[in-house]
Amino acid sequence: MEKHNLIVRLATADDKHYAETIVTEMAESAKARGTGIAKRSPDYIAKKMEEGKAVIALAPDGTWAGFCYIEEWQHGKYVANSGLIVSPPFRKTGVATDIKRAVFALSRKKYPDAKIFGLTTGLAVMKINSDLGYEPVTYSELTTDEEFWKGCQSCVNYEILMSKGRKNCMCTAMLFDPAEAEAKLKEAEARRTAEQAAEAPKAAETVVTPEGELVTTHRHREFKGNVKLFERWMRFKQFVLLKSFRKKDEKKDEGNNKDRKSLLSFFFFW
Repeated sequence: MEKHNLIVRLATADDKHYAETIVTEMAESAKARGTGIAKRSPDYIAKKMEEGKAVIALAPDGTWAGFCYIEEWQHGKYVANSGLIVSPPFRKTGVATDIKRAVFALSRKKYPDAKIFGLTTGLAVMKINSDLGYEPVTYSELTTDEEFWKGCQSCVNYEILMSKGRKNCMCTAMLFDPAEAEAKLKEAEARRTAEQAAEAPKAAETVVTPEGELVTTHRHREFKGNVKLFERWMRFKQFVLLKSFRKKDEKKDEGNNKDRKSLLSFFFFW
């Protein structure tokens, strides 16, 4: 998949001249898929741009490449990232993922407490949603706002939806619940903290050597393959032990020099 060099940004009122092209491509794309979408007028799309509730993708030369907008339901309790569309020449470049991530971030900023949901038949969109934290849910967990469900009337599967009592259809419902996401994050952090604590060295322990000296040790210390840290520890230990040895050696006569060299060699190769 070729990586795009497109500009993905917040749509503004200056982008309203793209509205007609966007609406036309939405309709053509739905026809090619054999599904329907909530029909939106160019004026409706332009209004979303003016309100700062849309994300647009453009080529460096200004050519329109993709679009998605935010809709709110039940006074902001639910939010949908709707109308994701990519112009045919720019498909399979990864721009759809970037648009979805951008509009998702915009939704979280504008409606931090809202549940973000979507209905889709596209596996690619399901994958993107899953990566963002959405989970498959039943239709009963979506908004009950009648205006939202009226948007399904233009879909070829509308009769299926109604025959199922609006409880199921060809689309997969996916939902991001910020409260659940926060709980899972805290749970993951607690688990990570517990794992780190389990891996940490045990508390210091003071023991008495056969010579009657008190020595503080840290049991089960692991360096996890960090060679440089291990080498520094060895040098420090050698310095401390050899320093003690040198003080004692000063009190001995020159005849004990051979023993000193032997001990030094032992510590270097320990």
